[in-house]
Amino acid sequence: MKKAILVVSFGTSYEETRKKTIEACENKIREKLEGYDFFRAYTSNMIINKLKKRDDICIDNPKQALERLYSEGYEEVIVQTLHIICGEEFNKLKEQIENYKPKFKNLILGRPLLTYIDDYKETVAAIENQIPKIDKGEAIVFMGHGTYHESHSAYPAIEYMIRDHGINAYVGTVEGYPELNHVIKKLKENNIKIVHLMPLMLVAGDHAINDMASDEEDSWKTILEEQGFEIIVHLKGLGENILIQDKFVRHTCDSIELLNKVESIC
Repeated sequence: MKKAILVVSFGTSYEETRKKTIEACENKIREKLEGYDFFRAYTSNMIINKLKKRDDICIDNPKQALERLYSEGYEEVIVQTLHIICGEEFNKLKEQIENYKPKFKNLILGRPLLTYIDDYKETVAAIENQIPKIDKGEAIVFMGHGTYHESHSAYPAIEYMIRDHGINAYVGTVEGYPELNHVIKKLKENNIKIVHLMPLMLVAGDHAINDMASDEEDSWKTILEEQGFEIIVHLKGLGENILIQDKFVRHTCDSIELLNKVESIC
């Protein structure tokens, strides 16, 4: 039986962070899954089109990848997402996978980074391993992408758990809730003077580079500086964290284990 692993991410047009994050996660998964052929897909058609036009790099979207795998005779496909939350992008992918299930003997979708309570605990432990040591009067502010999907509750949840580990950290989002103004309010209430800005995203791409860390007037860095905070930027996506990479590998292995259990029952 021909078997494939399809790793799906939102994608990024920034080559440096792509290699450190998306490709690092992909390589870890590919190395672990012996007997599976490797494929990738991006969910962002905008990034797919940009890479094709600018760099002549061709990357499938999930539907194209699944059609390719079906036409090439693959019967078992493990799809592992590199999305952070069970948000709109992931749920769109989930619907696509459901539509293609009749075409394959086995087709299963691995869960995002933050799904179950244990996922949050393991992610916090991984984040704790990469953050700088901070003194009194300092705080870490994470920028999440955010969503208007009901899964926006993932961001306050991860903040609560990080703080429960004794880390003075706050999570804001580009879209949805909580916004930067909510974070600023908390920083002032707690007399924070120095802010460490970090992305709570797989890659340190456009949002991290421009919306978070640039000198543009509407960037988080600029807004926070105008509010009187000293800013230290850490441009490192979660995908660079070895423990996060290993976690995505475990999510993939969990899918295979689930398939094996189903087959043994049948």
